[in-house]
Amino acid sequence: MTAARETCQAPTRATLDKADDENFSVAPFFLPRAWRDDLMAVYGYARLVDDIGDGDLAPGGADARRLGVAPDAAGDPLVLLDAFEADLHRVFDPARTPQHPLLRALRPTVRRRSLTPEPFLGLIAANRQDQLVRRYETWDDLVAYCELSANTVGRTVLEITGTTSPERIRRSDAVCTALQIVEHLQDVAEDLARDRVYLPAEDLERFRVTEADLAAPTANASVRALIAYEAQRARDLLDEGTALVGSVHGRLRLLLAGFVGGGRAALAAIAAAGHDVLPGPPKAAKAHVLRETGVVLRRARREG
Repeated sequence: MTAARETCQAPTRATLDKADDENFSVAPFFLPRAWRDDLMAVYGYARLVDDIGDGDLAPGGADARRLGVAPDAAGDPLVLLDAFEADLHRVFDPARTPQHPLLRALRPTVRRRSLTPEPFLGLIAANRQDQLVRRYETWDDLVAYCELSANTVGRTVLEITGTTSPERIRRSDAVCTALQIVEHLQDVAEDLARDRVYLPAEDLERFRVTEADLAAPTANASVRALIAYEAQRARDLLDEGTALVGSVHGRLRLLLAGFVGGGRAALAAIAAAGHDVLPGPPKAAKAHVLRETGVVLRRARREG
C-alpha cells in the first residue's frame, strides 16, 4: 500500500481505491516506492477532479467542506472545480497549505519532481469543459479534449520518471488519447445518462446512429459498426504509441507496457462483446491484461 493510501481518511481512500477499477495498473508493486507514491498522488488528484466533474464524490459532502464550499453550492461542479483550483495553487505556494488531503499528498511529489501547475490545470479545464460541452462535432474536437483530460497525465508520468523527450511526449500522447477513447467507448451508456456523448457527431451521422439508438438496452447493427470504427481508431493510436515502451528500460518499460496492454485488453473485451457496449462496460480479465502486456513487451524487444 502506498503512503498516499496509508495516510488518507476514509472518503479519500475511497477515491484512491478506484485505481483498482482502471483498465491498467496505476502504480504496480514492482516499481520503486518513491515512484509508486508519486504516481498514486497524481492519480488521486486526477481521480478527484474527474469525480467532481462527474458528480461522483463520496456522499456526505466531506470534499466540499474540505474545499470551503458552502453546503448550498456543494452540488455545483463548477463551484467545486473553482474551489479545487484555488486549493491547487496552494500546492505550488510554499507559504500556504492545501486544504484537501489529496492535494496535501500531491505537494511532496510536486516538490520532489519539480512539476509545474500546467498539467494539473489542464485536468480542471477538461472537467470544466465537461460541464459546458456535451457533444463533439468532429474527431479532432474529441482529440483536443483528450489533450487536456488524458495526455497531461501521461506527460506527468514521464516527468516523474525522468524520461521526458519530445518523441516520448508524442508517443505518450497517442497512448493516452487512445486510453481515453477506450474509456469513452466502455462508458457510452453511463455518459449518455449524464447527457454527454463523446462519439463524434460526424461519425454518428456517417453510421446513421441516433442518440435514441445509444439509449437502447442493447446495440443495433449500426451502433456496433460505429463502436468498431472508433475502437479501430483507438487501436491505431495505441500502435502508434507502442514505440514509447521500447524507448525506456527496466521497470519503467514494464509499467508502460502495462498501460498499453491494458488498453489492448479493453479493446479486445469490447470486440468480444460484439461491440455492444450499451448493457454495461466490457471489462478485460486481469489474465488477459497480463497476456496483452506480454505481447507489448515482446514487440518492444524486437523493435528496440
